[in-house]
Amino acid sequence: MTLRIELSKNATQEEREAILTPLRAYNASKAGATVSEQIALLLRNDSDEILGGLYGRVFYQWFFIELLSVPEQAWGQGMGSKLMQMAEDLAREKECIGIWLDTFDFQAPEFYKKHGYSELGHIADYPPGHKRFFFQKRLVDL
Repeated sequence: MTLRIELSKNATQEEREAILTPLRAYNASKAGATVSEQIALLLRNDSDEILGGLYGRVFYQWFFIELLSVPEQAWGQGMGSKLMQMAEDLAREKECIGIWLDTFDFQAPEFYKKHGYSELGHIADYPPGHKRFFFQKRLVDL
């Protein structure tokens, strides 16, 4: 079999799936099958508009928090802490081992530390002049 590498400058969802399918099969052969479950906790105003919230997914018994956004006018009112507590409650309900997330130095690393998250590592100069942090909070001791 001859293989060649081709650049796709405008990668499509179909191309992503073509790469992901054999990777998922390999991962399942080593770690067992899992299904990704998407979860959203929505912050709505009186007009029912979504102004922020938390979005994540449960995968391999870990809850990954992909997005957390609290509107600026609600900062300091405990909404972020409430969202994090609800996410932790959901993760425990789903028997997750823990929760992980990433954040930039100009976002909320101290907020996550305050909530019991420990730093796994960081990438310097991502974006240039800043750091991207990775945090976890174990819910189950192994």
